[in-house]
Amino acid sequence: MTIASEEFSSISAAEEASASPQQLTYVRTLFYAAIVGAAGGLVATIYYFVLEQLLEVVWDSGREFIVGWFPVWLPHWHYTWIVATIGGLGVGLCLHFLGLPGEMAIVIDQVHDAGRLEPKLSPGMIATSLVSITAGGSLGPEAPLVQINGSLGSWLAEKLNLSLENMRVMTFCGMGAALAAFFGDPIGGPMFALEIPHRRGLEYYEAIIPAMVAGICSFGVFRMGTGLDVGGIYNFGRFGVLPTLSWLNLLEGAALGLVGALAGILFIGIFRLINWMIHRIEHRHILLALMGGLGIGWIAVLYPATLFFSEQQIETELLAQSASLGVTMLLGICLTKMIAICFTIHGGFRGGFIFPLFFTGASLGLAISFGIPAIHPTIAVLCCMAAINVAITKTPISTTIILTVLSDTTILPVVAIASFTSFLLTSNIGLLKTQRARATESLSGLDTTDVEVAA
Repeated sequence: MTIASEEFSSISAAEEASASPQQLTYVRTLFYAAIVGAAGGLVATIYYFVLEQLLEVVWDSGREFIVGWFPVWLPHWHYTWIVATIGGLGVGLCLHFLGLPGEMAIVIDQVHDAGRLEPKLSPGMIATSLVSITAGGSLGPEAPLVQINGSLGSWLAEKLNLSLENMRVMTFCGMGAALAAFFGDPIGGPMFALEIPHRRGLEYYEAIIPAMVAGICSFGVFRMGTGLDVGGIYNFGRFGVLPTLSWLNLLEGAALGLVGALAGILFIGIFRLINWMIHRIEHRHILLALMGGLGIGWIAVLYPATLFFSEQQIETELLAQSASLGVTMLLGICLTKMIAICFTIHGGFRGGFIFPLFFTGASLGLAISFGIPAIHPTIAVLCCMAAINVAITKTPISTTIILTVLSDTTILPVVAIASFTSFLLTSNIGLLKTQRARATESLSGLDTTDVEVAA
């Protein structure tokens, strides 16, 4: 072999080595997970302030200014449906000019197959989701933040030329960071991101610790950046001291899990019915968004509590006003909130439905506790919140943890029973069709076909 050929061979080998994906050590994985988490917390902080400012301008100072100028023919309830409809038009225009930024089912599919989320979809998701939420749609910031921060993890993995396995872990770190910031739970948030791709359990086990490291970093940055308190956001003390848990409370958890599962099935039925009704115009994004905004607005005129994504409304519109609400009113709020969520999603609005589902569960639980006074309201509310969310998302572990943190209560065993009761009863009924088992990989992370050939 000549000197020239030897040099060419060495150069080719070096290029091949640099082009081949690299596999991170565990320490480096945690290091990059912390970076993704801190960056994700910063992104969530910026998104939070922008969203809060938009809501303030449109629904507080803007409402006062507009209604003040036209007090006779534009009362507050007219302002609600007009703004929601205009917001729907804005959503449609975003979808038309910026493209479809994806939704949770697509995110799940991408995590399974490509192991990454597409960064170029983030600008469209940011714009569309901000308009969607500001318009009063029944979707929250968690899904947009999952897309944005998950794609941030994917982008970092691409820059580092990581293997598919490492790229998926970094993507999960971004997703977990988003949910840790939004839910205020550095453990439950990442667990939710890892549970939701599957219909039965958590299978990307190698991402658990890195995602939680990212979640802790994101949680810290977000809380410091926003100044929000650490801890629960719902005050259940108004319902009195919780009784010492007994075996009867465990049975109540199972029964409430059954009721919540049935409510989740009802929601899926409403969702599919509306989907069937609009399938002929499903590609006319501006028209659908306009119709969705109009529907959201008029539902909010009849039931004002159904407006927005309900993180705060669970406290302000339900728990704080529970003394003035009856069983019929609460059941009406529960049903109309389900319809509002479906209108929002089918209208092309972008956002997450976790807190809206929690809201439906809270209204259902209050109705049950008022109808059956023997069941403590705190137990009824939290168990129904958990059960209806699990029926849709198939996330019994993280949902139980998140609700325990958000409520500052000690009834985790009862909530867990409600969650897993709903999970078992609805395991063959799903809304997110892309949820599935980890494909072609064994628990060791090896392709099963390679194992069989080697054997």
